[in-house]
Amino acid sequence: MSNPLFAPLLMFIQIYSWLLIARVLLTWFPQIDWYNQPFAALSQVTDPYLNLFRNIIPPLGGIDLSPILAFVTLNVVSGLLVNVARLMA
Repeated sequence: MSNPLFAPLLMFIQIYSWLLIARVLLTWFPQIDWYNQPFAALSQVTDPYLNLFRNIIPPLGGIDLSPILAFVTLNVVSGLLVNVARLMA
């Protein structure tokens, strides 16, 4: 995709998705101190977005399902951007 507007947005979504994956996987390690770098930076970047969905889906039985909705939303936005870019090409 060579559209100068959509290519950077899609790249941002892809990078942000990888950051979210890292954040979710690291939550499986309870010994991680989220107040020390680099974990604090990762938390500061990803938590505001995840908190949007934590307000919609509270943890069920100690399991946080909000990242699933966060990933679905990113995938939908990414798909919409690809479709719009194709229509504009």
